[in-house]
Amino acid sequence: FTEEKLGQAEKTELDAHLENLLSKAECTKHWTEKIMKQTEVLLQPNPNARIEEFVYEKLDRKAPSRTNNQEVLGQYMIDAGNEFGPGTAYGNALIKCGETQKRIGMADRELIQTSAINFLTPLRNFIEGDYKTIAKEKKLLHNKRLDLDAAKTRLKKAKMAEAKAIQLNSTQPEGDNFMVNLSYMLNLLHVKWLKSEQELRITQSEFDRQAEITRLLLEGISSTHAHHLRCLNDFVEAQMTYYAQCYQYMLDLQKQLGSFPSAFVSNNNQSSATSMSNASVSSSTAVTTSLLPSTSNTVITPTVSDLKESSGSRKARVLYDYDAANSSELSLLADEVITVYSIVGMDSDWLMGERGNQKGKVPITYLELLN
Repeated sequence: FTEEKLGQAEKTELDAHLENLLSKAECTKHWTEKIMKQTEVLLQPNPNARIEEFVYEKLDRKAPSRTNNQEVLGQYMIDAGNEFGPGTAYGNALIKCGETQKRIGMADRELIQTSAINFLTPLRNFIEGDYKTIAKEKKLLHNKRLDLDAAKTRLKKAKMAEAKAIQLNSTQPEGDNFMVNLSYMLNLLHVKWLKSEQELRITQSEFDRQAEITRLLLEGISSTHAHHLRCLNDFVEAQMTYYAQCYQYMLDLQKQLGSFPSAFVSNNNQSSATSMSNASVSSSTAVTTSLLPSTSNTVITPTVSDLKESSGSRKARVLYDYDAANSSELSLLADEVITVYSIVGMDSDWLMGERGNQKGKVPITYLELLN
């Protein structure tokens, strides 16, 4: 090995197919480790929790159950709702949100468990099992190649020494003692040459056998890829199930909170109701809140559809301040009353608003339509 590194010995090269298989195995191991570690980070962002799970796994003991962030948040919301009173609008809303957060936490726990069994475990088994076997046989192949190269070198040296002795025999003067010694030396060199040749045949045979064993193991990498592909499909399906559950939970929560798209629902002047309404309409669909009972004498029955069908105008009270984003919009001040009407082709989330001689688009979620 040292002589190879110094360029003083020949090196037996592996065939191109075997080299490609070794490269493919190394590449598979490299990216499998990266994907596995990053998936663990995705499923468990807390590094301390990952270390604890690793220690319990090495000790062959079950890690203690731990509440996740969604479950903790959900419990805080439920406790706060009970503190404020389940009979109040805010307390009731907190309890509903808390229960939903806990359900999301349970779905997250199921995602982690399913992903660990169907995705992470097969990847870890490859790294800690199959690839370790490949690495062991690869090391044996390397040692067999070094033995083969050493045998080739010894045979080469034996042939050179014998050739030099024959040359010396042809140039030295005759003499009984000298000829006897030279004959003995030639016989000794010939025996050494035959021994080196036999050793070369043995090491060549062992190298070829080890190369075949290594090749058979490396060709199993294609099967490993196919298995990992199935595991990847299982992981994607687990994620799809998780996100579908979360979406359904939030959709149910939205319905429980009384939020409906493109509808003007009764709203009082409390800042808590305003904040809740603003949070519920952050999506592209305009929604308003009906959690709190109306304390005003105005009953809001008209909707945007009514306004568009009538092709007329109505008065609307501004729920909270709004700064116009551009010249086509109208800035609003909380509690002021403006005139609104619809224009054909306008986005369903907007109306035209007028205040004196000022005119511009206004978002419907900032308005309370008056009778």
